Amino acid sequence: MKNKNYYAILMAGGVGSRFWPVSTQNFPKQFHDMLGTGDTLIQKTFNRLANLIPEENIFILTNERYKDLVFEQLPNVTKRQVVLEPAMRNTAPCILYAALKIQKENEDALMIVAPSDHWIEDVHAFSNNVKTAFDYCESNDALMTLGITPSFPNTGYGYIEYNKSSNTEIKSVNQFREKPDYETAQSFIKQGNFLWNAGIFMWSAKSVIKAFANNQPELFQLFESGCKVYNTEFEDDFIRDNYGKAENISVDYALMEKSENVYVIPATFDWNDLGTWGSLYDKLEKDSDNNAVVNAKTLTEDASGNMIRTKGDKIVVVDGLKDYIIVDKDEVLLIFPKTKEQDIKKVLQNVKANFGEEYG
Repeated sequence: MKNKNYYAILMAGGVGSRFWPVSTQNFPKQFHDMLGTGDTLIQKTFNRLANLIPEENIFILTNERYKDLVFEQLPNVTKRQVVLEPAMRNTAPCILYAALKIQKENEDALMIVAPSDHWIEDVHAFSNNVKTAFDYCESNDALMTLGITPSFPNTGYGYIEYNKSSNTEIKSVNQFREKPDYETAQSFIKQGNFLWNAGIFMWSAKSVIKAFANNQPELFQLFESGCKVYNTEFEDDFIRDNYGKAENISVDYALMEKSENVYVIPATFDWNDLGTWGSLYDKLEKDSDNNAVVNAKTLTEDASGNMIRTKGDKIVVVDGLKDYIIVDKDEVLLIFPKTKEQDIKKVLQNVKANFGEEYG
């Protein structure tokens, strides 16, 4: 039987613009089957969390424009479980808001905050790591995170530096480090006590609310003033009137970088944040020429290392292209070098400026 004090905050409000043209503002990547498995990313994440956490205790945080998508893809969730943001305000405000709602329902709640768009295959190892964190947070005033052992000097992730002297599974955090340049990332890996910051957090409702009160008093006062109406019919009115007043700030800046009681568990599962077409390519099966193909039938000649995706099993003939992203969706065809995938955000802005907002 699952522990009734276990809760999850499933973060599903991002746009995922680096996955354009599949991911758009009206239909972002977490609501797509990016891996071709039959489940969308939010469905996979919900099912992974439900392995440990009672389904009714999984709260979905998303922008109010995605409400219908959430109920369509997760038909068993109730209105109580869907927490809607009327404005984009980064991760700290919505986490504080959800934590106050959950604490009002269950003051002994233990919570995990998990993004909706990560790839994690070993559900058993993931659940074991989360359980270890919950056990610690139940009896300690702690802010916990899961860190990923680096496999190469990635410059696209933030890093967590932990105390080298710790021989236990749970390690105290010295500091969070911003996304480094390549040489700095190399030095992090050589030192051996640096992990990628995966943005997965665990804590008790009491500890995280206390941390907000100590480190972000204005933000805390704003949302705490609505406690009397949370989980009532008057909650929506309060949030509509007040949410936009919140500072636009991430939970990393708001809490994790300022607090002393921060701990990390080096994750025992494989992980990918599926942030770009290249990261998706890395996780997909390849054909004999190392092309990764989703929803397409392909004929290739002198073509290798490509990420090919269409809608509805279209026939794609590729000759002479290497290491390209080829994505066909409705009125948009993207043919773009993988080495420049970080520029897709800029390309999207140019497309919208030249052809209209409806293309993004």
